[in-house]
Amino acid sequence: MLKHLLPSRRQRPVGPPDVRLYAIGDVHGRADLLDDLIRRIDEDPAEKPKRLIFLGDYVDRGSSSAAVIDRLLAISTAGRDAVFLKGNHEAAMLDFLDAPMENFAWLDWGGEATLESYGVDLDPRRTAADMGAELRGKVPAAHLTFLRNLAITHEEGDYFFVHAGVRPGTPLNEQTEEDLLWIREEFHAAAADQRPDKTVVHGHHPTRRPVDNGWRIGVDTGAVWTGILTAVVIDGPDRRFIATAGKPSE
Repeated sequence: MLKHLLPSRRQRPVGPPDVRLYAIGDVHGRADLLDDLIRRIDEDPAEKPKRLIFLGDYVDRGSSSAAVIDRLLAISTAGRDAVFLKGNHEAAMLDFLDAPMENFAWLDWGGEATLESYGVDLDPRRTAADMGAELRGKVPAAHLTFLRNLAITHEEGDYFFVHAGVRPGTPLNEQTEEDLLWIREEFHAAAADQRPDKTVVHGHHPTRRPVDNGWRIGVDTGAVWTGILTAVVIDGPDRRFIATAGKPSE
């Protein structure tokens, strides 16, 4: 078994006793990989109920952002036990919908793929305002409601789930949404005495393999580029990873 590097003040983290958790990393428009991973989770033998925790960044970059939101809505409306967190890309999409001229940089972060998935005309002669207006007309109301009601954080047992990470040295209940959705280097490099008491499970920062260094677990394995969509499985004191082995986007 892998040894985890944990701060000396912390016991080995434990998940909730009555449910197995599956925290899923950044999907980024890969509906095919999401379908594959959900199938693998469903086939994973368990004596407990399963709870899905999605860590955000469902849209952008991949070609099927609209379809990904459809899949997540289907999971929600089917009554499955699931938690949906907001990622910085959902925040950027909402900002564009509200004020496209002020937030047109989103298009360069993968937003064009999202527009295309909703059938928006990407003629380069069009203004951001025109494309924003068309997007507002084509995003289904259920999608917009889903996006606007995403949670920012979730806590279970000794674990804290969030899209990007947390500001070192700041109590978890005093974190800003900006940091929770966008922070990167400062969080990853946090000194031992600045780390939170809960183990942080996050996405946002793509790596070829999932990261588990004890105090934080990163499950963004760059699905849109690698074809690998990853979830960390937390079952009491145990944790492991489950992942797809799909093809990168063309």
